[in-house]
Amino acid sequence: MNRRRPTLLAALTLTATAALTLSACGSDDDSPGKGDDQIAGADTSSEPSASPSESVPSQTERPEIELPADVTYKFEWGKTGDPAKDAVLHDAEQRIRAVDMAIAEQDPLHKAYRFYSEGEAAAGSEKYIQDFVDHEARTTGVTRYYKESVNAKDDGTASLVYCEDQSKSFNKFLKTGKTDVTPVTKDSYVLYASTLRKNSNGVWVTEQLVSERGSTKCQP
Repeated sequence: MNRRRPTLLAALTLTATAALTLSACGSDDDSPGKGDDQIAGADTSSEPSASPSESVPSQTERPEIELPADVTYKFEWGKTGDPAKDAVLHDAEQRIRAVDMAIAEQDPLHKAYRFYSEGEAAAGSEKYIQDFVDHEARTTGVTRYYKESVNAKDDGTASLVYCEDQSKSFNKFLKTGKTDVTPVTKDSYVLYASTLRKNSNGVWVTEQLVSERGSTKCQP
């Protein structure tokens, strides 16, 4: 695994949402031996502010997420003031953290990420985590999330589009402790679009996710 850390999940067909329009999809973005995903436009404007993770959206007992000290994030997702939208952002953030915890613990079936994802998204996460297990590697560094656009509907479904900055996030090999520091290019920036559903426990679970590496919408 000598390239930049693979982005999350295989590209999947999204249900219709008001926030975005998708085109044809590919395979796991930048996974070892894999090609790039494809996605077409999204409204991803926002202003950075405090993370919505400061407020827990439900009383459901949630898995504790513990990460290595060198795995950190900069979430620039601002609170919207809408309880449903803020809950979507919170649970999407927790899913991201949970996947990295599963990678760090080398557990493709970790209960934490499966708490926040179901169906195709959970299956994609399992494959993504397995890539790291197969290469005895995990993530390291700082990952930034920004330019989010969230739409929550009255029927308990939602869509979320956001950008990821991987310019300071890399692969770290467990046996040697070596970090594969790769150069920053346009492909360091990834656009994601996901669909979520509020389950019976009040948790917004991610059901589908697509990505486009090198998206012009995410470039600095």
